[in-house]
Amino acid sequence: MKTPKIAKHYQKIDAEHFDLKTVYHWVDKQPGTLFYVLCNNAKAFLKRIIKSNTLIEAAGGLVTNQHGEHLFIYRNDKWDLPKGKIEKKEKTKIAAVREVEEECGIKVNKLEQKICKTYHTYIYKGEVVLKKTHWFKMSYNGNAKLTPQLEEGITDVRWFKAEEVSTIVKNTFPSIIDVLEKEELITSREVLL
Repeated sequence: MKTPKIAKHYQKIDAEHFDLKTVYHWVDKQPGTLFYVLCNNAKAFLKRIIKSNTLIEAAGGLVTNQHGEHLFIYRNDKWDLPKGKIEKKEKTKIAAVREVEEECGIKVNKLEQKICKTYHTYIYKGEVVLKKTHWFKMSYNGNAKLTPQLEEGITDVRWFKAEEVSTIVKNTFPSIIDVLEKEELITSREVLL
């Protein structure tokens, strides 16, 4: 068991009686509050959650251009990274590139290493689901006009310099913070508090 370093800013959720469907609705009614689950074995706990819920697998990318800027999309009133569901029998890396290209209207030049996996929950067809997203670094060397995929609810696609990422952090999802932290575009979750 490991309590978060900044636990004083978080509310603890009991792991023993944890039910994602119940907890999701309870947490959703407390915007701006941060939570953590303290358990003996995080991998076993996650396996239990995955087994008892619908899991949707997705892939996406953190794209960097030749000027060192990073590509973000604006969807559902939040800044996000391009990502989407992996199609049946599709390889994860292929899905990541396809989703970036579809959602942003560019052609990825290079798929690089995997960054991390993130998990988040949301309502899909009236049911609480768990989404596992595989994130990859990608490179783009071009000047094509960015085109948001409007049918996916994306209203803006934009390049941000590293020093501008703090604007994103103020209006994004915790799973995106995980990716940005892993890639050292932000150095601490303290920026969220």
